[in-house]
Amino acid sequence: MPKDSDQRVLKKRVVIIGAGFGGLRFLYDIKKQFKNDMDIVIVDERETSLEKPSLVEVALAGKPVSHTQIPIKNIAKSQNAEFVNSRATMIDAEKNLVTLKDGSILNYDYLVIATGAVKNYDAIPGFKEYGYSVCDDYQAPRMWNAINNFKGGNIVIGASKTKWGEKSTDIKLDAPCEGPIGEIMFMLDFFLREHDLREISSLTVFTPGKIFFDDVGPKIHKKIEPIITKKGIKIVTEKVITRIEKNSVHFEDGTELPSDLTLVIPPYTGPELIKDSGLGDEYGFIRTDEHMRHPLHQNIFVVGDCNANSMPKLGHIATLQADVAASSFANEITGKGSVIKFKPEVFCIMNRGGVEATLILSDTLFGGKVDKTLNGPIAHLMKWGFDTYSYYTRGKLPPELLQKSLETMLKEF
Repeated sequence: MPKDSDQRVLKKRVVIIGAGFGGLRFLYDIKKQFKNDMDIVIVDERETSLEKPSLVEVALAGKPVSHTQIPIKNIAKSQNAEFVNSRATMIDAEKNLVTLKDGSILNYDYLVIATGAVKNYDAIPGFKEYGYSVCDDYQAPRMWNAINNFKGGNIVIGASKTKWGEKSTDIKLDAPCEGPIGEIMFMLDFFLREHDLREISSLTVFTPGKIFFDDVGPKIHKKIEPIITKKGIKIVTEKVITRIEKNSVHFEDGTELPSDLTLVIPPYTGPELIKDSGLGDEYGFIRTDEHMRHPLHQNIFVVGDCNANSMPKLGHIATLQADVAASSFANEITGKGSVIKFKPEVFCIMNRGGVEATLILSDTLFGGKVDKTLNGPIAHLMKWGFDTYSYYTRGKLPPELLQKSLETMLKEF
């Protein structure tokens, strides 16, 4: 048995930039296998990891925003890792160095880039003055205040168009994640009915794509579209937003929609860190190999929304990518085990207000045949259970648990 001093020499230093779903999943994966045999550093400019799937409930149901924020310091302490609360500004991949905002430098043997993507609100003229969103813990409470002061009128909801590098990803969705849009429209409809405002309000949803929810297949559309119609929600397609004004939303084709309340998912872009470090494409996304490794720097893994192959941008896909990366890392360190094959799928649960929800599982976007959905209170209970589990276990959201529970429910109901 090696002495403690020998173990410290043999330890690999792993720096994880970003404490979202992908970064935390990688952390938990390698800690499970290597215990304390790795020096792990988590770098994040936030003090808390954000449970983004719960933000719509903050915005439209009054859930305390604190219930979406998990202190990263506590996570790091529980995993015997170091937490550096700072913004990474540059990566020198040749020298294995990360520069932080204050000029300090971290060295690494392996680097995990899990920064997520940037929601570019500034790309929408008028958003700051007249727009609302649910994408972070600043915007979601703003939305809750707005709807509580809403007296009726026209509401417009939609996603901006995001641009992708020509060779960076094979799948190019105009809107990288429309799940929140579906949740917003259903929960807003419920809120308006609860407050006797639905009869004097209209709900219009726009999408830059040719169809709304273009990341799932026809079976799911067949089940969801009648619900949308029954709720009196209007869908307009191939609408690329150009600006928001006080009482209207304007589009690239010259049309506009009257709007007294506008909710938008902004376009996505990669982080400046990736752009400035020259590690990705012109938009700041990195296309990796099948093991989530950087094509030129094999000791760099990229998981989550900043990975160009993460499409659509979902927490579930981020965790799947992290599992692949962690298995590849473990295989290299130990020479044992196999690398998990990346099998992307769309998995999400949309609350619809009250005790109703819609659960979706589909891999048709990736050439598969799974295209299932479950509507009703059971789906809502699962959503509540998963969000609660994730919050109280410091960001743990095992895909295996989700998958098995989902398949059981779909078979039973």
